[in-house]
Amino acid sequence: MGKLSIIHKLEKAVVMMYNLDGWDLEWCGGEFEHYDAKGKTPKGYDCIIEMKFRDKYYETKLLEKYKYDKMFQEDKSIVKLYFVNDPEANYLFWLNDIKLPKVKKLWAPTTTLWNQKKKEKEVYLLKESLSIRTIRNIEF
Repeated sequence: MGKLSIIHKLEKAVVMMYNLDGWDLEWCGGEFEHYDAKGKTPKGYDCIIEMKFRDKYYETKLLEKYKYDKMFQEDKSIVKLYFVNDPEANYLFWLNDIKLPKVKKLWAPTTTLWNQKKKEKEVYLLKESLSIRTIRNIEF
């Protein structure tokens, strides 16, 4: 199974879990490059969600400025969300109301599939405290 199909399975699992919690989301199937799911929040607001799955824990959560800008080209009334999974927790950021830090420039992989090619990207490094919902991973 390739990395892309694993990521798609993870995205579908997140959609399913949120739907069990009162959301009405559908996975976009890789159809859009700037978000992975769309639908309604539990309160009935239209929303889009960009998702990232990280193998390593970092204190700040990297959000590409390009993806942020593309999401905000959508209708103003749509709730823009950013979901990050890492070994420590799941984080959900409500981007509409967030005060963004200054843009940073970092060398990062050209794609989510962690290939060897890198390029300079403009990013926001979001503090965990900006997350509106954080669910810590626990070990049994």
